[in-house]
Amino acid sequence: MPAIDTGSTAWMLVSTAMVLFMTPGLALFYAGMVRAKNVLSSTMHSLFAMGLVSVIWAVIGYTLAFGGDVGGIVGGLQHLGLEGVLGSVTGSGTAAIPTSVFAMYQGMFAVITVGLISGAIAERMKFKAYVIFAALWAVIVYAPLAHWVWGGGWLMKLGALDFAGGTVVHIASASAALACALVLGKRRGYGSEDLRPHSIPMSVLGAGILWFGWFGFNAGSALASGELAGSAFLATNLSAAAGMLAWGLAEVLTGHKPTVLGAASGAVAGLVGITPAAGFVGPMPALAIGIITGALCYFGLKIKSKFGFDDALDVVGVHGVGGTTGALLTGVFASLAVNAAGANGLLFGGGFALLGKQLVGVVATIAFSFIVSYVILRVLDRVMGLRVDAETEATGLDVAEHAEAGYDL
Repeated sequence: MPAIDTGSTAWMLVSTAMVLFMTPGLALFYAGMVRAKNVLSSTMHSLFAMGLVSVIWAVIGYTLAFGGDVGGIVGGLQHLGLEGVLGSVTGSGTAAIPTSVFAMYQGMFAVITVGLISGAIAERMKFKAYVIFAALWAVIVYAPLAHWVWGGGWLMKLGALDFAGGTVVHIASASAALACALVLGKRRGYGSEDLRPHSIPMSVLGAGILWFGWFGFNAGSALASGELAGSAFLATNLSAAAGMLAWGLAEVLTGHKPTVLGAASGAVAGLVGITPAAGFVGPMPALAIGIITGALCYFGLKIKSKFGFDDALDVVGVHGVGGTTGALLTGVFASLAVNAAGANGLLFGGGFALLGKQLVGVVATIAFSFIVSYVILRVLDRVMGLRVDAETEATGLDVAEHAEAGYDL
């Protein structure tokens, strides 16, 4: 058994905590964008995922994602209940860390991915229906996808690159969010009532926490403390900054004022875009990814109005468009000079080979997550109903679903 590298282990412990902290940040980001009567309901979606998905991950999620490969589709059950995790090591040399740390780090990704979906169901889904959907989705959709990309599955064997979750986290959650929006239908008053965010400062605080935690999300995906982690750290910050600037510029160029929520959303868009590419691209490509993703996500928000679905907090427009853009741009900007374990993209002599593999990964993830999510939702709707009644939706979900009010004024 390789000796554990204490430096890398320390970095991965910190990264794990940072990624977990992202979920309360997501809770604030989302909660600020709903109406005051639903602030606790929105918060609970992310908060409860921290408990629910952590337990599911330990019992069965980890082994389905990182157990021995079964047909390139899913992991075997040898790590059921985290069997064999304690006392083992993942990696070697300066990247040797306890498998327990690796398992917990990966579990934090599963937690926030489920939380991301909740942006599409805000202000109208029964909490018990959300809990059952989240539990099923984490097992049936997330764990196999993680195996495809990181656990030795077919996309990993194909050579598709996803450093920190462009497909597994962002595209998968956005595809599930689209299914949720279509099955649930629009909020009451959508298009006719005032549905503006109740607390933009709350959303900005959440975005700041997400930016901070994203360093653990992306740089931590190096699974060691070294040059690659530093490179991913730098790329992450540059893309977030560029995304913020690009979103603001897009607002101005389309005749609007630069908004605070737009600045926060642009930063998140840049972070989403760089996620699959962070460990494969240099600083200037990272800036380019941030600029392109920030601009495209701004215009991506128009998707829901064009196609007539109510993605309440723009999961599809930011995480779907951003994740897809970042995954494809990885096929353009990836460089072996940055990461010898990757591949050269289109601009570095690799031709269209990597770009083609990235496209396969994007399409497969969208199809799998959307179809399975849609089926789960339809079944749950028949069995227990997904949506709260009209009176509850009109008065707000906080008191009706959780017997609490977000504000006592």
